[in-house]
Amino acid sequence: MEQIIVRLQEVTKRIGKRTIIDRLTLDLPRGEVFGFLGPNGAGKTTTIRMMVGLMSLTSGQIFIDGHSISKEFEKAIRHVGAIVENPEMYKYLTGYQNLIHYARMIPGVTSHRVKEVVGLVGLEGRIHDKVKTYSLGMRQRLGVAQAILHNPKLLILDEPTNGLDPAGIRELRDYIRNLAKNEGIAVFVSSHMLSEMELMCDRVAIIQNGKLIDVRQIQGMNIDESISQVMFEVNSSEAAIDAIITAGQKAEVAGSNHIVIQGDKEYAAAVNATLVIAGIKVYSIRDHVKSLEDQFLEVTGGESVG
Repeated sequence: MEQIIVRLQEVTKRIGKRTIIDRLTLDLPRGEVFGFLGPNGAGKTTTIRMMVGLMSLTSGQIFIDGHSISKEFEKAIRHVGAIVENPEMYKYLTGYQNLIHYARMIPGVTSHRVKEVVGLVGLEGRIHDKVKTYSLGMRQRLGVAQAILHNPKLLILDEPTNGLDPAGIRELRDYIRNLAKNEGIAVFVSSHMLSEMELMCDRVAIIQNGKLIDVRQIQGMNIDESISQVMFEVNSSEAAIDAIITAGQKAEVAGSNHIVIQGDKEYAAAVNATLVIAGIKVYSIRDHVKSLEDQFLEVTGGESVG
């Protein structure tokens, strides 16, 4: 049975007559990278602020490792590491000195643990250089090292890829996935970069107007392969559809040279046989999965993400 690290139960936040978050319920297990998506003003930052105790809940509960953030704040927050946008560091100190300075504020953080987190984020070669010489990507990784010094069970990252170049984004993504897998940390990531979330996350929650719209499993993670969409590349989608309908089968046009069917692999083989018999040229057959962007626009009615 998977261990639930974060549980949001009917979380609601109202300011005046306006409802910012409306009965939000989520579970986040150990070792999972969980994405949090929504259009501008959907309530992403408000949710994070409530999770770290910077904003009170109007009603509902947030539990972190079984402790209520509103009733047992110190016990709950002890299990949290967080970076909100760009981590702030003392630029005139080295990366190592920054970590030691932070470690002194937390009981039980040893020099061995400092060395361990430096290795986890891949900064061994530059940790004794001054932070002012670091790239933004390196400062983000140092921020992650700082956030996990105290062995938190939850790491919260608000827009962690802001300002990073493609190489820096890929590096950070790899380290985050490594932390979740090898350290067993639950990672809660808020971002507007749909393509990055698709590569980084195990699951993604989509909120709109403060309400949870859907939670989606990302492609490649425990997907039911018995029923799926299959795309055929053909020389004529119209001729292909005619042949399929004549054979009593079903398909949809997905462009002048593409059709899509829904069914298992046996059905895909039957459709392929129909096309070949009808003299339709089949150039390729592949699984057809909607991108996270397609899914997001579908469930939010086309609102831009932010």
